[in-house]
Parts: sequence; structure tokens; C-alpha cells
Amino acid sequence: MNLRTVRIIGIAGILLCIGALAWYLGSPLFLRTTVNEPFPAPAAAAAVAPAGSPGALGAPSTTSAPAGTPSGPITIGRGELGYVDAIHNGTGSVLLIRTADALVLRFADVAITNAPDVHVYLSRETGGKWSEATSHYVGPLKATNGSFNYALAVDLDVTSYKSVVVWCRQFSVLVTWADLH
Repeated sequence: MNLRTVRIIGIAGILLCIGALAWYLGSPLFLRTTVNEPFPAPAAAAAVAPAGSPGALGAPSTTSAPAGTPSGPITIGRGELGYVDAIHNGTGSVLLIRTADALVLRFADVAITNAPDVHVYLSRETGGKWSEATSHYVGPLKATNGSFNYALAVDLDVTSYKSVVVWCRQFSVLVTWADLH
């Protein structure tokens, strides 16, 4: 091989690496994913009476939930996704929902700018600020568009969390957030 061929191969290799890096860093801004999950619903509030119990008469009967137990989902916190800058932003609602047997964080009708390695946190602060030490990790962002749910531990004390933060771990960048009211 002559020196000219080696230079051409070297330049081609460098350009290929630069192109791959540019695609890796830039493509998430253009790639969109959509997930549409149903609104959280409580588990069946009625229990089937065992066969042979009074009132069964060969057909299943039901007993209703105890008085005072909420039968439907209750929104205990709500916020709108915020604008960070031209590249990092989101629109749509975030809701904290409690049903009789579950606690759910719901992203409703959202459109969020994509980025690599995006994750969701409950934060004790507002305005998109958060600390990994005091925040509750929810999970990786399921999609950039749509409506989707995250199941939270039923016994999680959500009263101390004031916002939801969508964070790009790889570049330590705030993608969007929603202060909860």
C-alpha cells in the first residue's frame, strides 16, 4: 500500500467514526416512540362468595367493598410538563393516581423530546431541580409520546414529593419536569 491509500483509508475511518458518533448523539432528537396504556382502574371491588355459603344458591354472588373505601381512581397530584429549552422540553400532563389497591404515576397525552438514557424520578424539589440522594427513582422513560403508567409501591409516601423529573443520565441534562399540585 502506498502512503496515499493509507491516508484515504484513515480519513474514511475517521469520518465513519464521526458520523456514527453524530448519529448516536443526534438521532434521539428525531426518533419518537409511542405507548398508549389504559387509565389505571381498581381491581375488582367485588369478591365471589364461596360455593355453599349462604346466598350462593349455586350461582356466584358478590360482596361489595367495605363502606368508606374509594371505588374509583383518585388523582392525588397533577402537573404539566415544562419547557427547558428548544431541545429539551415536554408537553402533557403527569398525574399521581391512587386506586383501592395501587399507586400509579401516569403520563397523559405527552410529547417529550427524546434523548439517550432518559429516566423518571419523583423529586422533593420543584422547578426541575432534584437530587439523586433524595429523589425516588421510578424507571426508564417508556416512550416519548402517548399515555402510559408506572406502578409505584402502594406504601410510598408521595406527600413529600413535589415534582416529576425526566432526566438524561448520560449527559446529566434535564429533559422536562412537572411540578405536582
